[in-house]
This record gives sequence, structure tokens and C-alpha cells, in this order.
Amino acid sequence: MASTSRIEANKVVCYAHPDAPLIEDYRAGDMICSECGLVVGDRVIDVGSEWRTFSNEKSGVDPSRVGGPENPLLSGGDLSTIIGPGRGDASFDSFGVSKYQNRRNISSTDRALINAFREINTMADRINLPKTIVDRANNLFKQVHDGKNLKGRANDAIASACLYIACRQEGVPRTFKEICAVSKISKKEIGRCFKLILKALETSVDLITTADFMSRFCANLGLPNSVQRAATHIARKAGELDIVSGRSPISVAAAAIYMASQASEDKRSQKEIGDIAGVADVTIRQSYKLMYPCAAKLFPEDFKFATPIEFLPQM
Repeated sequence: MASTSRIEANKVVCYAHPDAPLIEDYRAGDMICSECGLVVGDRVIDVGSEWRTFSNEKSGVDPSRVGGPENPLLSGGDLSTIIGPGRGDASFDSFGVSKYQNRRNISSTDRALINAFREINTMADRINLPKTIVDRANNLFKQVHDGKNLKGRANDAIASACLYIACRQEGVPRTFKEICAVSKISKKEIGRCFKLILKALETSVDLITTADFMSRFCANLGLPNSVQRAATHIARKAGELDIVSGRSPISVAAAAIYMASQASEDKRSQKEIGDIAGVADVTIRQSYKLMYPCAAKLFPEDFKFATPIEFLPQM
């Protein structure tokens, strides 16, 4: 019956209903047309996980007998054997020590990489970073570890710096304070490792701008798109007019958000903005003082003021 099907662009379809979705019968290995029930493909290979169902191991934690996915960053393609915990008397010697231990099967290099990858994954989960950034950070750590360029530095500090660089290279930068908040390493040490890694790998990262943080800060503050657009325009104009030279992009972004929110109906205090941006109130005030005299030039022309410029806080 499978001969009644036809293949279009390497895709099996029903000859009578080429646009109908096919239903896969995993038990029989058949592909069935959802419109007429015709079997258009048989002996389909199941690419899912292989499970074992032994009667005496129903309570086992992991029923799979094919191991974990291959990790190309580990030596040997991660094909090492992991020995399960012993349960019977034959698994222990006369002193009660386990006869079979995994430590002997994993090299010190792989053990360091596995621990670092786990730390990177944990930090990324805490600040909701996608897998592409985790993979890039893992690759960076692997390059640094293989090159032995940062001897004497803690692996956790190198892992934190690799995650920071990966965020910058993927176009979704995070501040040092955000990485420090999910890491066990100080901001100063992460900064040192960051500079050493860039020098050792002979790579670079794009300069951060106010636009890199504006959408995230405004979303976390619950501000509407009109305020976000105004804050983005204010920060960009302030840079073009060279009003805030020498100030960090994060403090300029925070001050622009404060100015735009104070002119709108959705006002936010310096404390609220500072908590989200990770900057002190006095830092926001210093950047705001530089921007306030030129406020009329900074706002976009179509902005609808709820509070006129002359009534904005003067600090």
C-alpha cells in the first residue's frame, strides 16, 4: 500500500490528498493520511529514545540505556561509561568502599569542563538566556581552557566572563552587575578575566550602547512603547549633541528613561529605575543634570507631554 504514496521534495505525501498532514503510528511504524486513512509509508524508523522496561527496575530513575547526548567539547566524544550506584553486597569491598567509581573514568580536563559547563548553564537559567548564548560561552571556555592562557584564575570566574562575552557577541549584552548577581565571583574579578580572555583569544566585542538596554529596562519597569521610544530618542540625541560624554551607556539610558517617564503619565522614580538598571540614584541624577538644560532638543517632536518640560524635576 505504501506504493500509492508519492514523494514531493523529499517529503512523503498521500497521492489523493497531498496537502493533508500525515499521522505517524509509532507502534506499527506506518505513516497514515489524516483525510482518507491510506497508509502512505511503512517501516518508518523510530528516532526517539530507546527505553528498557525490566520488571525489577520499574522504580529506576533513568530507564534509558543509550546514555546522554554527545558533547563535541569533551574529549572522546563523551562516549565514556558512567557506572550506576551499587546496591548489592558485591558492589562494595570489606571496608564498605564502592568497588567501581566514576572518577577514574573521567579525566581531570573533562571534569573541569563539565563543572564549568554546568556553572554556565545554571547562570544562564537564572537570567533566562537562550541556548545559543550558552553554547557560545561553552566554546569560549573550551578555547581558554585548552590554551591554558588564564592559569591561576578560578574556573568560575572564567566561566562568568565567558558568559558575559557571549552575551555581548550575540547582541544581547548584560551588565557586569547582572552577571555578578547570578555568579559567586566579584565584579572586579569578572572584569579582569574579561580583559584577559579578549587578549588571549585575540577577539573583540562591540561597544555597548544605550539601545542595547533600553527595551529590557523599559519592559521590566512596565513602561509603554511611547515612553520607550522617547527614552531611546533622548539617549541617542544626548550622545549626538555630546552632552553626556564620559558617562556610561547604562547610566545615560537610566537617566533618559527617568526624563521620558517624568514627562509622561507613567512616572517612575529614580529608585525604581536604579533597581532595574543596577545603578545608584546619584549616578542617574548626575547624568540627568547634564541632560536637563537641553531637554527641549532631546524629546521627539511627536511626543505627547503629560508634564511640560518646564515642570520636569530640576534636581
